[in-house]
Amino acid sequence: MGNCCSDPDSEAKRRNEEIERVLNRDKKNARRELKLLLLGAGESGKSTFIKQMRIIHGQGYTAEDRKTFRVLVFENVHKVIRTLCEQMDNLQIEYDKEINADEYADQILDIDPETVTSLTPENVTAIKSLWADDGVQACYDRKREFQLADSCAYYLNDIDRLALPDYIPTEQDVLRVRVPTTGISEYPFDMDRVIFRMVDVGGQRSERRKWIHCFENVTSIMFLAALSEYDQYLFESTKENRMQESQALFRTIITYPWFQQSSVILFLNKKDLLEEKIKRSHIKDYFAQFEGEQGNAEQAKEFILRMYLSLNPQPEQGDAKTIYSHYTQATDTENIRFVFAAVKDTILQLNLKEYNLV
Repeated sequence: MGNCCSDPDSEAKRRNEEIERVLNRDKKNARRELKLLLLGAGESGKSTFIKQMRIIHGQGYTAEDRKTFRVLVFENVHKVIRTLCEQMDNLQIEYDKEINADEYADQILDIDPETVTSLTPENVTAIKSLWADDGVQACYDRKREFQLADSCAYYLNDIDRLALPDYIPTEQDVLRVRVPTTGISEYPFDMDRVIFRMVDVGGQRSERRKWIHCFENVTSIMFLAALSEYDQYLFESTKENRMQESQALFRTIITYPWFQQSSVILFLNKKDLLEEKIKRSHIKDYFAQFEGEQGNAEQAKEFILRMYLSLNPQPEQGDAKTIYSHYTQATDTENIRFVFAAVKDTILQLNLKEYNLV
């Protein structure tokens, strides 16, 4: 008789154990997803970094995928040459060659870049002639005084290739395309059985109010800052230095209460642009505390890194964080592959126990 009640009890116990097992499995699987929040001021290279992650750890860009960027490349070409034509007037720079440059400029200024779907032969002729003009080159050399996409010279120097009838953008063309990020986008990447969910948000001031929705359960903050922006000014305010704005944002981010348990990874990006710019633009003219050699890129990079690290609260003030820093060039796939391998290892090591990765 004693065994009469044991079967239902055993069945209930078995079902309970099964439920516990499933719950534990689901909990463990859920914890194999790490949320990485990609932050930084506008033009710091966040969207380019995401594209690199897709190339390195995602599905990449097939020829069909890259074809969809054709029109965006054409729009970018027209936007940069149009900006240069506008700034020729604003900066009162004369066209140098006797090549009907004024007529070519009027031709370009009559085109709305948003409506461009191809690079027509007559427009290619105008673009090439203007880009070869010494006055336009003088204007380009003063680009820190106005807003111009970093990809300007990259595209205009290769305009013949872009204008070919069967042109398909390369991966590098895709990486260089500039489309301002609005709203919030999430990109999951599966690496070593762990999902890294990267969240990309707009960097312009008007976009930042949307960030707060991303702040829950963030494993790591990846903050991008452009090394080359030490002598440039904001899109939103022509009197505010971009790097100072980036530093103020970085300080705000690392002291947010939401991120007390989040690791912080600082990418000092656009090192290639800094190395080119530092030869003719002295960082001391914009940051008087710089005491290094004029034109020394390594000393400039180290100085900028120290400025960002100094924003971390001192241990006696509480909330001091360990900041992991890397110099990057977001348009260089191999550089990002190498850097993110180190970043991934850092994140996994920091979260081995919490995320059941052991």
